[in-house]
Amino acid sequence: MAVIFRRWRFGSLLKQAENCRLQWLRLSFSTHENPLGIPKAGTTAHDDRQRLMGRGLPKKLPIAGVNQVIVVASGKGGVGKSTTAVNLALGIAANDKTKTVGLLDADVYGPSIPRMMNLAGEPELNKQNLMKPLVNFGISCMSMGFLVDEKAPLVWRGLMVMSAVQKLLRQVAWGPLDYLVIDMPPGTGDTQLSISQNIPIDGAVVVSTPQDIALLDARKGAEMFRKVDVPVLGIVQNMSVFQCPKCGHQTHIFGEDGAKKIAEEMELQVIGDIPLHISIRETSDSGKPVTVSQPDSPQAQAYRTLAKEVVSRLPPYKDPLPERK
Repeated sequence: MAVIFRRWRFGSLLKQAENCRLQWLRLSFSTHENPLGIPKAGTTAHDDRQRLMGRGLPKKLPIAGVNQVIVVASGKGGVGKSTTAVNLALGIAANDKTKTVGLLDADVYGPSIPRMMNLAGEPELNKQNLMKPLVNFGISCMSMGFLVDEKAPLVWRGLMVMSAVQKLLRQVAWGPLDYLVIDMPPGTGDTQLSISQNIPIDGAVVVSTPQDIALLDARKGAEMFRKVDVPVLGIVQNMSVFQCPKCGHQTHIFGEDGAKKIAEEMELQVIGDIPLHISIRETSDSGKPVTVSQPDSPQAQAYRTLAKEVVSRLPPYKDPLPERK
């Protein structure tokens, strides 16, 4: 028995060595024209870098049935990005009843849309095996939160997250939609890059509080979109001022006009100024966003003004597949 085991172990080691040798040969005689990315003679480093980047980028394909895509992002968490995305989608629909609007929760690790939009349950499949979005307040919604338990953590590596995001984009019966608002996860990681490079995005909205620390990350978020050729529509200054409900005194808890200063430095504009108000928090937690539950309030009006600004800054819609004459 010991002899058989030694022969098996020796044969296994030989097979591993042979596999390593073949892999080394394939690497040694690789046909890659420039594996180290060293600039060729007669070209600049910038030209060679652009060529290498362009070779690896996937072709941007529109989402079936969606006319225009708006992403709502932030450099860091806790600045009210998801609340802004929800009320932006509702504000667009409220401003123009003829427009159809969808909302995609791309934050796989921390989905917020199900609770904010008061939606639960697994999506049904249509005849094409595409998931049907869940609908509330006239907004078609999709989120990883519909597919997993609210209390269950997702312990996934990057590739699994990318696969899930692709399914939320491509395997959902979105159309017909005039606008799809995507609530991006905080930061500038794989999800943001994957979405920006796989679908045409008509505009990005960056959310930040006036606090200096938040603004540092907001700048990074805006710069990331510029690097991947996504137009930045502007910056939303969230929690800009707190007004005491008893005496009416206003206090700038997170600083004053911080977003305006950084917008000027980046040659952008502040397209929304949202106050810090308890009704925004309470209505979001209860699944009745302020834009629909308190439509006449100053808070709801602030979101509708933001929605109007966002839509006005979008490029005109062009059908990627015009009918042939």
